Amino acid sequence: MMEEESVAYIGLGSNMGDRDSYLFQALKKLNHHPNISIACCSSIYETEPYGPVEQREFLNLAAEVHTSLSPESLLKVCQAIECSLGRKRDVHWGPRTIDLDILLYNKENIEKENLKVPHPELSKRLFVLTPLKEINAELIVPHINESIENLYKKLKSEEGVRIWRPNNGEGEFGLFES
Repeated sequence: MMEEESVAYIGLGSNMGDRDSYLFQALKKLNHHPNISIACCSSIYETEPYGPVEQREFLNLAAEVHTSLSPESLLKVCQAIECSLGRKRDVHWGPRTIDLDILLYNKENIEKENLKVPHPELSKRLFVLTPLKEINAELIVPHINESIENLYKKLKSEEGVRIWRPNNGEGEFGLFES
């Protein structure tokens, strides 16, 4: 049983190899950590790549996690999972086996060299807002003081985010066959 749980939202993405397998493995690794439990996951969305690098489309999802870890410790776990799944940081905004971003942590504003929460690009990325909206549309983003729903409405005319596998509540995390 965890003490003093915090609620964090993590964005996951993959555009190399067996994309959905990387997402599943990352979710399993998060959920198997003794100080992290996944409360819910969004559907998986296929999205256009973000940034100037020519690459394959991404699969993205968001997960709400409950954790007794500090934001910095949660970041270390996320980076260790990325590393264990072959993530290389060769090209900024380049292709990746897996990407785990801490989008929100409680209602905190965190400004550190290696961690900024809310994620600085959250309000500009439909591929982040769409799965977050599915999980908790009324969630207020600290510092911006707007709901996920309102931020989504500002960008929803943009294209490039489409449902790839709905979360039907069946199988592991509602997304994968058990």
